[in-house]
Amino acid sequence: MRFNPSQQSDEELVIHYRDSLDKLAVGELFKRHALMCFTVCNKYLKDEEAAKDASMQVFEKLFDDLLKHEILNFKSWLHSVCRNHSLMQLRKPELQLRTVIHDEENEFSFMESLSSKHQEENTGEVEQRLQLLEEAIKDLNNKQQTCIRLFYLEQKSYDEVSELTGFSALEVKSFIQNGKRNLKILLSKKGIATWIALGTWILQYA
Repeated sequence: MRFNPSQQSDEELVIHYRDSLDKLAVGELFKRHALMCFTVCNKYLKDEEAAKDASMQVFEKLFDDLLKHEILNFKSWLHSVCRNHSLMQLRKPELQLRTVIHDEENEFSFMESLSSKHQEENTGEVEQRLQLLEEAIKDLNNKQQTCIRLFYLEQKSYDEVSELTGFSALEVKSFIQNGKRNLKILLSKKGIATWIALGTWILQYA
């Protein structure tokens, strides 16, 4: 009999995934509980963009976590996972999920102002920033590198990146957001703002 995720209980989906590693089971769990996960994360983080990122991280980890834990009540267990994940983020300011610019209109306005700043800077400052950014990007995993380069350097949309890479739109968004977050950590150690560095990078190759 063909496996039909929508006809299975949460716990049956967990068992099916543990037995078969069928990602459709996790996809069904995501469809059912994404809103609940977001709501819990937003309750603690009090920031919608941060909560969206946190929810995605929780579900990304499900592929491993479902194999590690005995789960009797999936919804209750997931609620605890979301709460604990959010609390961990609050304890680590350097890993805050906030993003300074998150939609195309704001990004355009940002790039306009950055363009003027870019023209005023000397070549040495720009070259140094570009070099540090390239080094930081190379420290990202391959999926994050690919999506960051396509989205920012080649100005591809989420859908275009998805078509070129074979990743789902949700995966593309996650890889870009996680990539930006990791870049922020790496670049902050060198005293450079992530968006200034990314903007310089884009303008250099425009």
